[in-house]
Amino acid sequence: MKRLEGKTAVITGAGRGIGRATAERFAEEGANVVVADLNETDIQDTAEAITDNGGTAIAEKLNVTDREAIQSVLEKTAASYGQVDIVVNNAGITSDAQLLKMEEDAWDQVIDVNLKGVFNVSQAAAAKMKEQQSGVILNASSVVGSYGNFGQTNYAAAKWGVNGMTKTWSKELGKHGIRVNAVAPGFILTPMTEKMPDKALDMMRDKSVLKQLGATEDIANAYLFLASDEAKFITGEILAVDGGVVI
Repeated sequence: MKRLEGKTAVITGAGRGIGRATAERFAEEGANVVVADLNETDIQDTAEAITDNGGTAIAEKLNVTDREAIQSVLEKTAASYGQVDIVVNNAGITSDAQLLKMEEDAWDQVIDVNLKGVFNVSQAAAAKMKEQQSGVILNASSVVGSYGNFGQTNYAAAKWGVNGMTKTWSKELGKHGIRVNAVAPGFILTPMTEKMPDKALDMMRDKSVLKQLGATEDIANAYLFLASDEAKFITGEILAVDGGVVI
C-alpha cells in the first residue's frame, strides 16, 4: 500500500521548486494533492504533471496572506475529498539586505508571507483537523531559523518564528490527534538558486560536510516521512535536511 493512500494534502507554494517536488512525491504515494500557489501557470503545470503520471491533483490559486481565500481553498478541498489530512506550509519569499540597508517593505513582506502566512493557513487547517480529530501540519523552516544568516534579518526572524509556532502548536494540538513538525532545509538546488553565480554555488557546497547541494527531492522525501504513519509518534520536531551544514 502507498504511504499516503487515501490522504488529502494541501501544499502551498507548490508551483515550483521544493513545493512542486513535494506535491509530485505525495501524489506518487497515493495522496490527493491540492496544488496551491500564486502563479496560475505554475500550479496548472504541476497539477497536470501529477495527473499525467496517474496521480490526483487540483490547482488552486492562493495567496497565504488572504485569510478568506485560505478558507475557501480548504472548504473546496473538504468538499472534493472529504477532509484535509495534511497541510504543508511551503510558500515563502526572500528580500535580502543587511540590517542597516533593509527597507521596511522588505521586512513586512517577508514576515507577512513566511510567518503570518504560516499562521493563517495553519489556524484555518487546525480548525478542520480538530473536527476530524486527526491531521498533520508541516512547516517550512530553514537552517537560517536556527543559526541566522548574513543579510537575512527578515527571513531569519520569520523562520525562528516558524520554529516557535511548530513547537507551540504541537503542544496545543496533540490532544486533537494533530501532529506538527517542520523541515529545515540547508542549501538546496532550486530554480532560484540555479541562477546564482558558480562562485556562490561553490561556496554553498563547501559549507556542507558532504560537499554538495541538496535536491528538491531530498526535502520532499523528508516531508513525506513526516506526513506518513511512519512518523505517527513524532511531533514538535524541526528536522534539518542540510548535508551537515550546521554540525
